[in-house]
Amino acid sequence: MERTNTEFSLSEMDPSFMSVLATTACGGAALVLFMRYCNRQRIKVKIRKARSRRDASVQQAEQAVQQFSTTKPDAENAHIVSLSLTELTKTLQEGSLSPEEVLHAYMEKALEVNKRLNCATDFLLESREQLTNIENCRNGLLYGVPISIKDNVGYKGHDSTCGVVCKVDEPAEEDSVVVKVLKKQGAIPFIKTNIPQGLLNYDCSNPLFGQSLNPHNLQKTPGGSSGGEGALIGGGGSILGLGTDIGGSIRIPSSFCGICGFKPTSNRISVRGLSSCCRGQKSVMSAIGPMARDVDSLALCMKALLCEDMFALDPTVPPMPFDDKVYLSTKRLRIGYCENDGYLMPSPSMSRALRETRELLERAGHTFVPFTPPRIAYVMHELVVKGILADGAETLLTSLKGGPVDPCLKAQLIPYRLPHWLKKTLSVILRPILPRISASLSALCGVRSVADLWRQHASVEDYTHEFISEWQRLKMDVLLCPMLGPAYNFNYCGKLTSALSYTILYNLLNFPAGVVPVSSVTTADEAQLDDYKGNFGDPWDKLFVKAVKGGVGLPVAVECVALPLQEELCLRFMKEVEQLVKESRK
Repeated sequence: MERTNTEFSLSEMDPSFMSVLATTACGGAALVLFMRYCNRQRIKVKIRKARSRRDASVQQAEQAVQQFSTTKPDAENAHIVSLSLTELTKTLQEGSLSPEEVLHAYMEKALEVNKRLNCATDFLLESREQLTNIENCRNGLLYGVPISIKDNVGYKGHDSTCGVVCKVDEPAEEDSVVVKVLKKQGAIPFIKTNIPQGLLNYDCSNPLFGQSLNPHNLQKTPGGSSGGEGALIGGGGSILGLGTDIGGSIRIPSSFCGICGFKPTSNRISVRGLSSCCRGQKSVMSAIGPMARDVDSLALCMKALLCEDMFALDPTVPPMPFDDKVYLSTKRLRIGYCENDGYLMPSPSMSRALRETRELLERAGHTFVPFTPPRIAYVMHELVVKGILADGAETLLTSLKGGPVDPCLKAQLIPYRLPHWLKKTLSVILRPILPRISASLSALCGVRSVADLWRQHASVEDYTHEFISEWQRLKMDVLLCPMLGPAYNFNYCGKLTSALSYTILYNLLNFPAGVVPVSSVTTADEAQLDDYKGNFGDPWDKLFVKAVKGGVGLPVAVECVALPLQEELCLRFMKEVEQLVKESRK
């Protein structure tokens, strides 16, 4: 009989350990050592089990592709995966292609991309069974479209590990709401994708499945936490995917991998059935959203999700269908323009991409007005850090307890694990010389009481109204911002949580925001990094230069933002940017 994940044989024990155990004078100490050893062995078994399950799914997918190619040797897989989502849905509806052909074409491409980038955590072989009844969904907006989903999106019978050992062998009892709705719309979820350990990081590596790589440069991270999605879509192995975003986790990998990504207002799309390591935190809101090659694909996914099925399955979601009229509008926009938020000075390529995009929009007849987020340093420390880690990071650390810590996360955890008194002491010492790091250390202590937490929540509300008042005073429709980039060298994300100001602000405010690739890093951009000083000239600014070095040729994006529940307007703005950039390259 197969052993469970918590069992191991005494024969597996290291003989040297057994010798120490046998000769230890203190029985209590021996018991402690024995229990620690048992725990380490259980963890090793769980890691092996997660990897072997992933590897088995890869082998089964390879066999399925081989079997299909034998029965359909004339399938034009390269042509199929080259189609845009608009073209693909049209050919599927017309019957020129079958869902079976498309699924196996993307399964083959995903296997190829995964072999190169290590971006998959599980191939969902139930996708082939879904083909049996797919004709019942012929009228669905995504009929026959294979889609990828982030690891933490619940799919019945499969783990949502979040990259942590404690969530291995906890398969979802049912599909998440978004998966149910997508299936009703004819979509076929076929693969789960990689994430960083614990999700609260914007790299893409964990002890279970390892490091994912950037499709444009294998020496760079794809970003995170939806990094597996970014790598897979950027590498051509998926046409449409779902990610989640609590600080830029859709937008950063989209930027790093050269694709489009969209974070809606929290709960515009249901989050029921999603897994998390820090559930319950309310200051900085998470959202689920689409990632794809172009903006029309994002809009189609939103339109498919915002339907009666979702509103019935999760009545907490506002029953607001997608508004095509707003998305298709050609009205001239009044656009706020943020060059530098005062916290992270943009890299040279970020600044140039923003400037060039502004020029294109101005020539197209749109109006610009300067905008700077108010009190950004206060926001980052007192509202963001103190909010998202109000418990002093205890919940996150508990989810990691006992298991190995991934290299991408080690530096990030060092200040989290310091005693409260030491954080406060270091904060006081560093205040005169490194004010930003000092304030961050103090904020990492979290809140001290329920009353403090309520005051923190009230401060978030007050700031949101202050931000919206300034937006309305300037009569802005939308906001154009720099987008973090280019893709980092490995193991810098955990050292640079300070670089999240352009993305995490809109989780705090709960505004919809999306990214569009507009350029790539030039040799001139790279050379200008030598003169980069940052806004503070502190160690974080110096680390940022090291993180983005060697980025020539990598994609660069801009970020588009709208007010809460104005997803259609935000997507319309993104589409405008995309079209103008495309026309400028002709």
